[in-house]
Amino acid sequence: MESEDDMHDANDSAEDDFYSGGEAGLAASDDGDADYDFADHDSDDSAELLSHRQQQNYSILSEVDIKRRQEDDINRVSTVLSISKPEACVLLRNYNWSVSKVHDEWFADEERVRKVVGLPEKHIEMPNDREVTCGICFESCPLGSMSAAACGHPFCGYISTAISDGPGCLMLRCPDPSCAAAVGQDMINSLADVEDTEKYGRYLRRSYIEDNRKTKWCPAPGCEYAAEFVMGSGSYDVNCNCSYGFCWNCTEEAHRPVDCATVSKWILKNSAESENMNWILANSKPCPKCKRPIEKNQGCMHITCTPPCKFEFCWLCLGPWSEHGERTGGFYACNRYESARQEGVYDESERRREMAKNSLERYTHYYERWAANQSSRQKALGDLQSLQNDKLERLSDIQSQPESQLKFIIEAWLQIVECRRVLKWTYAYGFYLPEHEHAKRQFFEYLQGEAESGLERLHQCAEKELQIYLDAESPSKDFNDFRTKLAGLTSVTRNYFENLVRALETGLNDVGPSTSHGTCSKSATSKSLGGKSKSGKNRASSTSSKSGGSSRGVDDSNIWTCDQCTYANPKSARACQACDHQHR
Repeated sequence: MESEDDMHDANDSAEDDFYSGGEAGLAASDDGDADYDFADHDSDDSAELLSHRQQQNYSILSEVDIKRRQEDDINRVSTVLSISKPEACVLLRNYNWSVSKVHDEWFADEERVRKVVGLPEKHIEMPNDREVTCGICFESCPLGSMSAAACGHPFCGYISTAISDGPGCLMLRCPDPSCAAAVGQDMINSLADVEDTEKYGRYLRRSYIEDNRKTKWCPAPGCEYAAEFVMGSGSYDVNCNCSYGFCWNCTEEAHRPVDCATVSKWILKNSAESENMNWILANSKPCPKCKRPIEKNQGCMHITCTPPCKFEFCWLCLGPWSEHGERTGGFYACNRYESARQEGVYDESERRREMAKNSLERYTHYYERWAANQSSRQKALGDLQSLQNDKLERLSDIQSQPESQLKFIIEAWLQIVECRRVLKWTYAYGFYLPEHEHAKRQFFEYLQGEAESGLERLHQCAEKELQIYLDAESPSKDFNDFRTKLAGLTSVTRNYFENLVRALETGLNDVGPSTSHGTCSKSATSKSLGGKSKSGKNRASSTSSKSGGSSRGVDDSNIWTCDQCTYANPKSARACQACDHQHR
Protein backbone atom coordinates (compact mmCIF):
# COMPACT_ATOMS: atom_id res chain seq x y z
CA MET A 1 0.00 0.00 0.00
CA GLU A 2 1.39 3.38 -0.98
CA SER A 3 2.04 5.78 1.86
CA GLU A 4 0.66 9.29 2.05
CA ASP A 5 4.11 10.75 1.42
CA ASP A 6 4.52 8.60 -1.71
CA MET A 7 1.36 10.05 -3.14
CA HIS A 8 2.12 13.62 -2.06
CA ASP A 9 3.27 14.94 -5.42
CA ALA A 10 0.53 13.33 -7.46
CA ASN A 11 -2.25 14.45 -5.16
CA ASP A 12 -0.85 17.91 -4.63
CA SER A 13 -1.22 18.46 -8.36
CA ALA A 14 -4.96 18.01 -7.99
CA GLU A 15 -5.11 20.34 -5.01
CA ASP A 16 -2.91 22.89 -6.78
CA ASP A 17 -5.30 22.91 -9.73
CA PHE A 18 -8.19 23.67 -7.39
CA TYR A 19 -6.37 26.36 -5.46
CA SER A 20 -4.47 27.95 -8.30
CA GLY A 21 -6.98 28.38 -11.09
CA GLY A 22 -8.45 26.42 -13.95
CA GLU A 23 -12.21 26.35 -13.82
CA ALA A 24 -12.12 28.10 -10.47
CA GLY A 25 -10.83 31.21 -12.17
CA LEU A 26 -7.76 31.71 -9.95
CA ALA A 27 -4.51 33.23 -11.06
CA ALA A 28 -1.13 31.52 -11.47
CA SER A 29 2.24 33.16 -10.88
CA ASP A 30 4.54 34.12 -13.71
CA ASP A 31 7.06 31.40 -12.97
CA GLY A 32 4.49 28.67 -13.50
CA ASP A 33 4.19 27.59 -9.84
CA ALA A 34 0.81 27.56 -8.16
CA ASP A 35 -0.20 30.91 -6.70
CA TYR A 36 -2.53 29.93 -3.89
CA ASP A 37 -4.78 32.90 -4.31
CA PHE A 38 -8.03 32.31 -2.50
CA ALA A 39 -7.97 35.83 -1.18
CA ASP A 40 -9.00 37.55 -4.42
CA HIS A 41 -9.29 37.50 -8.19
CA ASP A 42 -7.33 40.74 -8.36
CA SER A 43 -6.59 40.85 -12.07
CA ASP A 44 -7.26 43.50 -14.70
CA ASP A 45 -10.77 42.16 -15.25
CA SER A 46 -11.63 41.83 -11.55
CA ALA A 47 -14.37 44.44 -11.87
CA GLU A 48 -15.95 42.39 -14.67
CA LEU A 49 -15.75 39.21 -12.56
CA LEU A 50 -17.36 41.00 -9.64
CA SER A 51 -20.11 42.37 -11.86
CA HIS A 52 -20.78 38.87 -13.25
CA ARG A 53 -20.89 37.44 -9.74
CA GLN A 54 -23.53 39.97 -8.70
CA GLN A 55 -25.75 39.49 -11.75
CA GLN A 56 -29.19 38.07 -11.07
CA ASN A 57 -31.03 35.90 -13.54
CA TYR A 58 -34.35 36.50 -11.83
CA SER A 59 -36.51 39.32 -10.49
CA ILE A 60 -38.77 39.32 -7.44
CA LEU A 61 -42.36 40.44 -8.00
CA SER A 62 -44.69 41.93 -5.38
CA GLU A 63 -48.48 41.86 -5.68
CA VAL A 64 -48.37 45.34 -7.23
CA ASP A 65 -45.76 44.21 -9.76
CA ILE A 66 -47.86 41.17 -10.69
CA LYS A 67 -51.00 43.23 -11.20
CA ARG A 68 -49.14 45.81 -13.32
CA ARG A 69 -47.49 43.19 -15.54
CA GLN A 70 -50.76 41.36 -15.97
CA GLU A 71 -52.54 44.54 -17.03
CA ASP A 72 -49.69 45.42 -19.41
CA ASP A 73 -49.95 42.02 -21.11
CA ILE A 74 -53.74 42.32 -21.43
CA ASN A 75 -53.44 45.84 -22.89
CA ARG A 76 -50.77 44.71 -25.35
CA VAL A 77 -52.87 41.81 -26.68
CA SER A 78 -56.00 43.97 -26.79
CA THR A 79 -54.23 46.65 -28.83
CA VAL A 80 -52.46 44.34 -31.29
CA LEU A 81 -55.49 42.11 -31.96
CA SER A 82 -58.09 44.92 -31.80
CA ILE A 83 -60.27 43.08 -29.28
CA SER A 84 -61.68 44.06 -25.90
CA LYS A 85 -59.65 43.68 -22.72
CA PRO A 86 -61.93 40.93 -21.31
CA GLU A 87 -61.47 38.98 -24.55
CA ALA A 88 -57.69 39.52 -24.40
CA CYS A 89 -57.75 38.22 -20.81
CA VAL A 90 -59.63 35.08 -21.91
CA LEU A 91 -57.06 34.47 -24.66
CA LEU A 92 -54.08 34.90 -22.33
CA ARG A 93 -55.57 32.57 -19.71
CA ASN A 94 -56.04 29.86 -22.30
CA TYR A 95 -52.45 30.21 -23.55
CA ASN A 96 -50.83 30.36 -20.08
CA TRP A 97 -50.30 34.13 -20.23
CA SER A 98 -47.84 33.87 -23.12
CA VAL A 99 -48.27 36.99 -25.26
CA SER A 100 -46.13 35.58 -28.08
CA LYS A 101 -48.11 32.32 -28.13
CA VAL A 102 -51.41 34.25 -28.36
CA HIS A 103 -50.10 36.31 -31.28
CA ASP A 104 -48.76 33.27 -33.13
CA GLU A 105 -51.98 31.27 -32.78
CA TRP A 106 -54.32 34.17 -33.50
CA PHE A 107 -52.63 35.26 -36.71
CA ALA A 108 -52.27 31.65 -37.87
CA ASP A 109 -56.00 30.86 -37.57
CA GLU A 110 -58.24 33.40 -35.82
CA GLU A 111 -61.44 31.43 -36.40
CA ARG A 112 -60.05 28.26 -34.83
CA VAL A 113 -58.71 30.18 -31.82
CA ARG A 114 -62.08 31.87 -31.24
CA LYS A 115 -63.78 28.50 -31.30
CA VAL A 116 -61.26 26.90 -28.94
CA VAL A 117 -61.30 29.63 -26.28
CA GLY A 118 -65.01 30.51 -26.61
CA LEU A 119 -65.04 33.98 -28.18
CA PRO A 120 -68.00 34.34 -30.61
CA GLU A 121 -67.42 36.89 -33.33
CA LYS A 122 -70.88 38.41 -32.75
CA HIS A 123 -72.44 39.28 -29.42
CA ILE A 124 -76.00 37.91 -29.14
CA GLU A 125 -78.45 39.70 -26.85
CA MET A 126 -80.81 37.86 -24.50
CA PRO A 127 -84.53 37.63 -25.48
CA ASN A 128 -86.66 40.66 -24.58
CA ASP A 129 -89.31 38.63 -22.73
CA ARG A 130 -90.17 39.73 -19.20
CA GLU A 131 -89.61 36.22 -17.94
CA VAL A 132 -87.32 33.54 -19.35
CA THR A 133 -86.70 29.95 -18.36
CA CYS A 134 -83.34 29.27 -16.69
CA GLY A 135 -81.43 26.41 -18.27
CA ILE A 136 -80.06 25.31 -14.87
CA CYS A 137 -83.05 25.27 -12.51
CA PHE A 138 -85.72 25.25 -15.27
CA GLU A 139 -87.71 27.91 -13.40
CA SER A 140 -89.20 31.02 -14.98
CA CYS A 141 -87.21 33.98 -13.70
CA PRO A 142 -87.45 37.77 -14.29
CA LEU A 143 -85.17 38.96 -17.04
CA GLY A 144 -83.33 41.27 -14.62
CA SER A 145 -82.12 38.33 -12.51
CA MET A 146 -80.71 36.49 -15.49
CA SER A 147 -77.26 36.75 -17.05
CA ALA A 148 -75.68 35.55 -20.28
CA ALA A 149 -72.30 35.44 -21.95
CA ALA A 150 -71.70 36.64 -25.52
CA CYS A 151 -73.79 33.73 -26.78
CA GLY A 152 -77.02 35.15 -25.23
CA HIS A 153 -78.11 32.01 -23.36
CA PRO A 154 -79.87 33.14 -20.14
CA PHE A 155 -79.07 31.56 -16.75
CA CYS A 156 -79.49 32.57 -13.11
CA GLY A 157 -77.05 32.59 -10.22
CA TYR A 158 -74.32 30.38 -11.65
CA ILE A 159 -71.53 32.97 -11.49
CA SER A 160 -71.55 33.29 -7.70
CA THR A 161 -71.65 29.51 -7.33
CA ALA A 162 -68.72 29.05 -9.73
CA ILE A 163 -66.55 31.60 -7.89
CA SER A 164 -67.28 29.88 -4.58
CA ASP A 165 -66.06 26.60 -6.06
CA GLY A 166 -62.53 27.93 -6.55
CA PRO A 167 -60.05 28.95 -9.29
CA GLY A 168 -61.94 26.87 -11.86
CA CYS A 169 -64.19 29.92 -12.31
CA LEU A 170 -61.44 31.46 -14.45
CA MET A 171 -62.35 29.00 -17.21
CA LEU A 172 -66.10 29.49 -16.78
CA ARG A 173 -68.16 28.80 -19.90
CA CYS A 174 -71.83 29.10 -20.79
CA PRO A 175 -73.78 26.32 -18.99
CA ASP A 176 -75.71 25.44 -22.16
CA PRO A 177 -74.47 21.99 -23.24
CA SER A 178 -74.40 23.04 -26.90
CA CYS A 179 -72.45 26.24 -26.23
CA ALA A 180 -68.85 26.93 -25.18
CA ALA A 181 -68.84 30.75 -24.94
CA ALA A 182 -66.41 32.04 -22.31
CA VAL A 183 -67.51 34.19 -19.40
CA GLY A 184 -65.26 37.26 -19.32
CA GLN A 185 -64.15 39.47 -16.47
CA ASP A 186 -66.53 42.24 -17.57
CA MET A 187 -69.48 39.96 -16.85
CA ILE A 188 -68.00 39.03 -13.45
CA ASN A 189 -67.53 42.70 -12.53
CA SER A 190 -71.06 43.66 -13.54
CA LEU A 191 -72.94 40.76 -11.94
CA ALA A 192 -70.93 39.50 -8.93
CA ASP A 193 -70.92 41.21 -5.55
CA VAL A 194 -67.83 42.96 -4.14
CA GLU A 195 -66.57 39.92 -2.25
CA ASP A 196 -66.85 37.59 -5.25
CA THR A 197 -65.28 40.18 -7.55
CA GLU A 198 -62.25 40.50 -5.25
CA LYS A 199 -61.98 36.73 -4.98
CA TYR A 200 -62.08 36.40 -8.77
CA GLY A 201 -59.34 39.05 -9.04
CA ARG A 202 -57.12 37.10 -6.63
CA TYR A 203 -57.63 33.91 -8.62
CA LEU A 204 -56.73 35.81 -11.78
CA ARG A 205 -53.47 37.16 -10.30
CA ARG A 206 -52.49 33.73 -8.97
CA SER A 207 -53.20 32.29 -12.40
CA TYR A 208 -50.75 34.78 -13.89
CA ILE A 209 -47.97 33.25 -11.76
CA GLU A 210 -48.99 29.60 -11.58
CA ASP A 211 -49.82 29.12 -15.27
CA ASN A 212 -46.77 31.02 -16.54
CA ARG A 213 -43.69 28.82 -16.97
CA LYS A 214 -41.41 31.83 -16.33
CA THR A 215 -42.80 32.64 -12.88
CA LYS A 216 -43.23 30.83 -9.57
CA TRP A 217 -44.37 31.71 -6.08
CA CYS A 218 -41.78 31.78 -3.33
CA PRO A 219 -42.33 28.50 -1.42
CA ALA A 220 -41.68 30.10 2.01
CA PRO A 221 -44.75 29.83 4.28
CA GLY A 222 -46.81 33.02 4.20
CA CYS A 223 -44.68 34.72 1.53
CA GLU A 224 -46.64 36.57 -1.16
CA TYR A 225 -43.71 37.34 -3.46
CA ALA A 226 -43.18 35.64 -6.80
CA ALA A 227 -40.04 35.22 -8.90
CA GLU A 228 -39.58 35.63 -12.64
CA PHE A 229 -36.69 33.56 -13.94
CA VAL A 230 -34.59 33.84 -17.10
CA MET A 231 -34.16 30.27 -18.31
CA GLY A 232 -30.75 28.98 -19.26
CA SER A 233 -28.67 31.57 -17.42
CA GLY A 234 -26.57 30.99 -14.32
CA SER A 235 -27.61 28.88 -11.35
CA TYR A 236 -31.11 28.02 -10.17
CA ASP A 237 -30.71 29.76 -6.80
CA VAL A 238 -33.29 32.47 -6.08
CA ASN A 239 -33.17 34.76 -3.03
CA CYS A 240 -36.62 36.16 -2.27
CA ASN A 241 -37.24 39.52 -0.60
CA CYS A 242 -38.56 37.58 2.39
CA SER A 243 -34.95 36.35 2.94
CA TYR A 244 -35.77 32.78 1.91
CA GLY A 245 -33.56 31.18 -0.73
CA PHE A 246 -34.93 28.44 -2.95
CA CYS A 247 -34.06 26.45 -6.04
CA TRP A 248 -36.06 27.46 -9.10
CA ASN A 249 -35.84 24.00 -10.59
CA CYS A 250 -37.20 21.91 -7.68
CA THR A 251 -38.53 24.68 -5.34
CA GLU A 252 -36.69 23.12 -2.41
CA GLU A 253 -34.42 25.28 -0.26
CA ALA A 254 -31.43 26.63 -2.23
CA HIS A 255 -28.92 23.78 -2.24
CA ARG A 256 -25.81 24.57 -4.27
CA PRO A 257 -23.47 22.74 -4.76
CA VAL A 258 -25.76 19.67 -4.57
CA ASP A 259 -27.96 18.85 -7.57
CA CYS A 260 -31.75 18.51 -7.32
CA ALA A 261 -31.71 14.70 -7.64
CA THR A 262 -29.36 14.35 -4.67
CA VAL A 263 -31.46 16.75 -2.61
CA SER A 264 -34.57 14.72 -3.40
CA LYS A 265 -32.86 11.49 -2.32
CA TRP A 266 -31.49 13.08 0.84
CA ILE A 267 -34.85 14.56 1.92
CA LEU A 268 -36.57 11.25 1.20
CA LYS A 269 -33.96 9.39 3.24
CA ASN A 270 -34.42 11.77 6.16
CA SER A 271 -38.16 11.22 6.19
CA ALA A 272 -38.35 7.55 5.18
CA GLU A 273 -38.62 4.51 7.40
CA SER A 274 -35.44 2.97 6.02
CA GLU A 275 -33.29 4.33 8.83
CA ASN A 276 -35.75 3.04 11.43
CA MET A 277 -35.42 -0.41 9.91
CA ASN A 278 -31.65 -0.09 9.90
CA TRP A 279 -31.73 0.82 13.57
CA ILE A 280 -34.01 -2.12 14.37
CA LEU A 281 -31.76 -4.48 12.44
CA ALA A 282 -28.60 -3.15 14.06
CA ASN A 283 -29.84 -2.93 17.65
CA SER A 284 -32.44 -5.65 18.09
CA LYS A 285 -33.07 -9.35 17.54
CA PRO A 286 -36.35 -11.12 16.81
CA CYS A 287 -37.99 -13.21 19.51
CA PRO A 288 -37.49 -16.88 18.43
CA LYS A 289 -41.15 -17.58 19.14
CA CYS A 290 -43.25 -14.54 18.05
CA LYS A 291 -40.58 -12.81 15.90
CA ARG A 292 -41.21 -9.43 17.56
CA PRO A 293 -38.00 -7.29 17.54
CA ILE A 294 -36.48 -6.91 21.01
CA GLU A 295 -33.84 -4.41 22.16
CA LYS A 296 -31.43 -5.59 24.84
CA ASN A 297 -31.26 -2.91 27.55
CA GLN A 298 -29.49 -4.78 30.37
CA GLY A 299 -26.26 -6.73 30.75
CA CYS A 300 -27.82 -10.12 31.36
CA MET A 301 -28.24 -12.51 28.40
CA HIS A 302 -31.53 -13.81 29.84
CA ILE A 303 -34.29 -12.20 27.73
CA THR A 304 -38.02 -12.39 28.40
CA CYS A 305 -40.34 -11.35 25.57
CA THR A 306 -43.21 -8.99 26.36
CA PRO A 307 -46.74 -10.33 27.04
CA PRO A 308 -48.59 -12.22 25.76
CA CYS A 309 -45.58 -14.14 24.39
CA LYS A 310 -43.36 -14.14 27.53
CA PHE A 311 -40.91 -16.53 25.87
CA GLU A 312 -37.57 -16.74 27.70
CA PHE A 313 -34.49 -17.14 25.57
CA CYS A 314 -30.75 -16.52 25.34
CA TRP A 315 -29.77 -13.25 23.65
CA LEU A 316 -26.66 -14.79 22.07
CA CYS A 317 -27.86 -18.04 20.54
CA LEU A 318 -31.65 -17.34 20.65
CA GLY A 319 -32.16 -20.78 22.24
CA PRO A 320 -34.69 -21.49 25.03
CA TRP A 321 -33.42 -20.26 28.40
CA SER A 322 -34.58 -23.49 30.03
CA GLU A 323 -31.71 -25.27 28.27
CA HIS A 324 -29.12 -22.85 29.63
CA GLY A 325 -27.19 -23.08 32.85
CA GLU A 326 -23.69 -23.13 34.18
CA ARG A 327 -22.58 -25.67 31.61
CA THR A 328 -23.63 -23.35 28.76
CA GLY A 329 -21.92 -20.27 30.20
CA GLY A 330 -24.52 -18.98 32.64
CA PHE A 331 -25.89 -15.45 32.55
CA TYR A 332 -23.04 -13.69 30.77
CA ALA A 333 -21.85 -16.06 28.06
CA CYS A 334 -23.09 -18.89 25.91
CA ASN A 335 -20.77 -21.75 25.02
CA ARG A 336 -23.35 -23.03 22.58
CA TYR A 337 -23.23 -19.70 20.76
CA GLU A 338 -19.42 -19.64 20.70
CA SER A 339 -19.33 -23.16 19.31
CA ALA A 340 -21.90 -22.34 16.63
CA ARG A 341 -20.01 -19.19 15.76
CA GLN A 342 -16.80 -21.12 15.22
CA GLU A 343 -18.71 -23.36 12.85
CA GLY A 344 -19.90 -20.29 10.92
CA VAL A 345 -23.59 -20.68 11.80
CA TYR A 346 -24.08 -17.05 12.86
CA ASP A 347 -21.69 -15.39 10.41
CA GLU A 348 -24.34 -14.29 7.90
CA SER A 349 -26.80 -12.84 10.40
CA GLU A 350 -24.00 -11.04 12.23
CA ARG A 351 -22.64 -9.73 8.96
CA ARG A 352 -26.05 -8.29 8.06
CA ARG A 353 -26.39 -6.75 11.51
CA GLU A 354 -22.90 -5.26 11.32
CA MET A 355 -23.59 -3.82 7.87
CA ALA A 356 -26.80 -2.23 9.13
CA LYS A 357 -24.97 -0.78 12.10
CA ASN A 358 -22.22 0.68 9.91
CA SER A 359 -24.78 2.11 7.51
CA LEU A 360 -26.69 3.69 10.37
CA GLU A 361 -23.55 5.16 11.92
CA ARG A 362 -22.45 6.59 8.57
CA TYR A 363 -25.84 8.18 7.93
CA THR A 364 -25.95 9.56 11.48
CA HIS A 365 -22.51 11.12 11.01
CA TYR A 366 -23.59 13.10 7.94
CA TYR A 367 -27.10 13.88 9.13
CA GLU A 368 -25.99 15.29 12.50
CA ARG A 369 -23.55 17.68 10.80
CA TRP A 370 -26.12 18.61 8.15
CA ALA A 371 -28.65 19.42 10.88
CA ALA A 372 -26.05 21.23 13.04
CA ASN A 373 -25.19 23.63 10.22
CA GLN A 374 -28.88 24.18 9.53
CA SER A 375 -29.39 25.05 13.20
CA SER A 376 -26.35 27.32 13.16
CA ARG A 377 -27.67 29.04 10.04
CA GLN A 378 -31.04 29.68 11.68
CA LYS A 379 -29.25 31.15 14.69
CA ALA A 380 -27.16 33.35 12.39
CA LEU A 381 -30.31 34.59 10.67
CA GLY A 382 -31.73 35.54 14.07
CA ASP A 383 -28.49 37.31 15.02
CA LEU A 384 -28.50 39.17 11.70
CA GLN A 385 -32.07 40.34 12.25
CA SER A 386 -31.27 41.45 15.78
CA LEU A 387 -28.23 43.33 14.50
CA GLN A 388 -30.26 45.13 11.85
CA ASN A 389 -33.10 45.98 14.24
CA ASP A 390 -31.23 47.55 17.15
CA LYS A 391 -27.62 46.47 17.72
CA LEU A 392 -26.16 48.29 14.72
CA GLU A 393 -27.74 51.56 15.86
CA ARG A 394 -26.35 51.03 19.36
CA LEU A 395 -22.89 50.24 17.99
CA SER A 396 -23.06 53.38 15.87
CA ASP A 397 -23.71 55.46 19.00
CA ILE A 398 -20.98 53.75 21.03
CA GLN A 399 -18.27 54.01 18.36
CA SER A 400 -19.42 57.45 17.13
CA GLN A 401 -19.60 56.23 13.54
CA PRO A 402 -22.51 56.48 11.08
CA GLU A 403 -24.36 53.26 10.33
CA SER A 404 -23.27 53.52 6.69
CA GLN A 405 -19.71 52.85 7.88
CA LEU A 406 -20.82 49.68 9.66
CA LYS A 407 -22.19 47.82 6.65
CA PHE A 408 -19.15 45.55 6.69
CA ILE A 409 -20.70 43.83 9.72
CA ILE A 410 -23.96 43.14 7.88
CA GLU A 411 -21.95 41.81 4.91
CA ALA A 412 -20.08 39.47 7.23
CA TRP A 413 -23.30 38.05 8.70
CA LEU A 414 -24.91 37.66 5.28
CA GLN A 415 -21.81 35.72 4.23
CA ILE A 416 -22.02 33.52 7.33
CA VAL A 417 -25.66 32.69 6.57
CA GLU A 418 -24.83 31.79 2.96
CA CYS A 419 -21.76 29.74 3.89
CA ARG A 420 -23.68 27.80 6.53
CA ARG A 421 -26.17 26.85 3.85
CA VAL A 422 -23.42 25.70 1.47
CA LEU A 423 -21.57 23.81 4.20
CA LYS A 424 -24.79 22.10 5.26
CA TRP A 425 -25.36 20.70 1.78
CA THR A 426 -21.76 19.56 1.40
CA TYR A 427 -22.60 16.86 3.96
CA ALA A 428 -25.38 15.54 1.73
CA TYR A 429 -22.86 15.72 -1.14
CA GLY A 430 -20.33 13.71 0.90
CA PHE A 431 -22.90 11.07 1.88
CA TYR A 432 -23.57 10.20 -1.76
CA LEU A 433 -19.94 10.44 -2.89
CA PRO A 434 -18.97 6.93 -4.09
CA GLU A 435 -16.99 5.02 -1.47
CA HIS A 436 -14.60 3.50 -4.01
CA GLU A 437 -13.32 6.91 -5.20
CA HIS A 438 -10.88 7.23 -2.31
CA ALA A 439 -8.76 10.06 -3.72
CA LYS A 440 -11.80 12.16 -4.61
CA ARG A 441 -13.35 11.53 -1.20
CA GLN A 442 -10.21 12.54 0.67
CA PHE A 443 -9.80 15.63 -1.51
CA PHE A 444 -13.43 16.53 -0.80
CA GLU A 445 -13.00 16.04 2.95
CA TYR A 446 -9.87 18.19 2.90
CA LEU A 447 -11.67 21.03 1.09
CA GLN A 448 -14.70 20.69 3.34
CA GLY A 449 -12.51 20.80 6.45
CA GLU A 450 -10.73 23.93 5.26
CA ALA A 451 -14.06 25.57 4.49
CA GLU A 452 -15.43 24.70 7.91
CA SER A 453 -12.32 26.01 9.62
CA GLY A 454 -12.45 29.31 7.75
CA LEU A 455 -16.15 29.76 8.36
CA GLU A 456 -15.75 29.13 12.08
CA ARG A 457 -13.03 31.78 12.16
CA LEU A 458 -15.31 34.30 10.46
CA HIS A 459 -18.32 33.36 12.61
CA GLN A 460 -16.35 33.70 15.84
CA CYS A 461 -15.02 37.10 14.80
CA ALA A 462 -18.48 38.40 13.85
CA GLU A 463 -20.11 36.96 16.95
CA LYS A 464 -17.71 37.08 19.91
CA GLU A 465 -15.27 39.82 18.93
CA LEU A 466 -18.09 42.11 17.83
CA GLN A 467 -19.70 41.67 21.25
CA ILE A 468 -16.68 43.36 22.85
CA TYR A 469 -17.46 46.57 20.98
CA LEU A 470 -21.18 46.27 21.65
CA ASP A 471 -20.46 46.05 25.38
CA ALA A 472 -18.04 48.98 25.34
CA GLU A 473 -19.01 52.27 26.96
CA SER A 474 -16.90 54.53 24.77
CA PRO A 475 -15.27 54.46 21.30
CA SER A 476 -12.54 51.82 21.01
CA LYS A 477 -9.17 52.73 19.53
CA ASP A 478 -8.78 49.35 17.82
CA PHE A 479 -12.23 49.35 16.17
CA ASN A 480 -10.66 50.08 12.78
CA ASP A 481 -8.41 47.06 13.28
CA PHE A 482 -11.53 45.00 13.90
CA ARG A 483 -13.07 46.45 10.73
CA THR A 484 -10.02 45.41 8.71
CA LYS A 485 -9.99 41.91 10.21
CA LEU A 486 -13.70 41.21 9.73
CA ALA A 487 -13.79 42.63 6.20
CA GLY A 488 -10.73 40.58 5.27
CA LEU A 489 -12.14 37.37 6.72
CA THR A 490 -15.42 37.98 4.90
CA SER A 491 -13.61 38.40 1.60
CA VAL A 492 -11.36 35.37 2.06
CA THR A 493 -14.25 33.14 3.13
CA ARG A 494 -16.47 34.32 0.28
CA ASN A 495 -13.84 33.52 -2.33
CA TYR A 496 -13.06 30.14 -0.80
CA PHE A 497 -16.68 29.05 -0.73
CA GLU A 498 -17.31 30.28 -4.27
CA ASN A 499 -14.45 28.12 -5.50
CA LEU A 500 -15.56 25.21 -3.32
CA VAL A 501 -19.03 25.34 -4.87
CA ARG A 502 -17.61 25.42 -8.39
CA ALA A 503 -15.32 22.49 -7.63
CA LEU A 504 -18.13 20.33 -6.24
CA GLU A 505 -20.51 21.24 -9.05
CA THR A 506 -17.96 20.03 -11.58
CA GLY A 507 -17.60 16.72 -9.72
CA LEU A 508 -14.13 17.43 -8.29
CA ASN A 509 -12.63 16.93 -11.72
CA ASP A 510 -9.29 18.25 -10.46
CA VAL A 511 -8.69 14.77 -9.02
CA GLY A 512 -7.65 13.01 -12.18
CA PRO A 513 -6.60 9.44 -13.03
CA SER A 514 -3.15 9.99 -11.57
CA THR A 515 -4.67 10.27 -8.10
CA SER A 516 -7.36 7.63 -8.39
CA HIS A 517 -5.39 4.97 -6.49
CA GLY A 518 -3.83 7.17 -3.87
CA THR A 519 -4.80 9.37 -1.00
CA CYS A 520 -4.99 13.15 -0.97
CA SER A 521 -2.34 14.95 1.01
CA LYS A 522 -3.44 16.76 4.13
CA SER A 523 -0.29 18.87 4.44
CA ALA A 524 -2.07 22.12 3.78
CA THR A 525 -0.23 24.60 5.93
CA SER A 526 0.49 26.75 2.87
CA LYS A 527 -2.97 26.18 1.47
CA SER A 528 -5.27 27.61 4.11
CA LEU A 529 -8.25 29.80 3.25
CA GLY A 530 -6.10 32.63 2.08
CA GLY A 531 -3.48 30.47 0.40
CA LYS A 532 0.01 31.67 -0.45
CA SER A 533 0.43 34.56 -2.86
CA LYS A 534 3.89 35.08 -4.28
CA SER A 535 2.97 38.48 -5.61
CA GLY A 536 2.82 39.90 -2.10
CA LYS A 537 -0.18 41.98 -3.03
CA ASN A 538 -2.87 42.84 -0.50
CA ARG A 539 -5.56 40.79 -2.17
CA ALA A 540 -7.88 40.32 0.80
CA SER A 541 -8.09 44.00 1.52
CA SER A 542 -8.54 44.78 -2.18
CA THR A 543 -11.39 42.32 -2.55
CA SER A 544 -13.33 43.51 0.44
CA SER A 545 -12.97 47.05 -0.80
CA LYS A 546 -14.42 46.12 -4.18
CA SER A 547 -17.24 43.97 -2.92
CA GLY A 548 -19.41 46.44 -1.15
CA GLY A 549 -17.02 49.08 0.18
CA SER A 550 -16.50 47.45 3.55
CA SER A 551 -12.85 48.52 3.68
CA ARG A 552 -13.31 52.14 2.70
CA GLY A 553 -11.46 54.52 4.90
CA VAL A 554 -8.82 51.96 5.91
CA ASP A 555 -5.32 53.39 5.55
CA ASP A 556 -3.02 50.94 3.73
CA SER A 557 -0.07 52.26 5.73
CA ASN A 558 -1.64 50.88 8.91
CA ILE A 559 -1.84 47.27 7.69
CA TRP A 560 0.62 44.55 6.74
CA THR A 561 0.06 41.59 4.44
CA CYS A 562 0.80 38.09 5.69
CA ASP A 563 3.44 36.30 3.61
CA GLN A 564 1.69 33.01 4.34
CA CYS A 565 -1.97 33.70 3.46
CA THR A 566 -2.05 37.33 2.13
CA TYR A 567 -4.48 38.34 4.90
CA ALA A 568 -4.51 42.09 5.65
CA ASN A 569 -3.60 42.56 9.33
CA PRO A 570 -3.56 45.73 11.44
CA LYS A 571 -0.09 47.17 12.01
CA SER A 572 -0.32 46.47 15.74
CA ALA A 573 -0.68 42.71 15.23
CA ARG A 574 2.49 40.65 15.78
CA ALA A 575 1.01 37.47 14.25
CA CYS A 576 -1.43 36.96 11.38
CA GLN A 577 -5.00 36.98 12.66
CA ALA A 578 -6.03 34.49 9.98
CA CYS A 579 -3.29 31.83 10.09
CA ASP A 580 -1.15 32.80 13.19
CA HIS A 581 1.96 33.23 11.02
CA GLN A 582 4.50 35.44 12.81
CA HIS A 583 5.12 38.88 11.31
CA ARG A 584 8.76 39.56 10.48
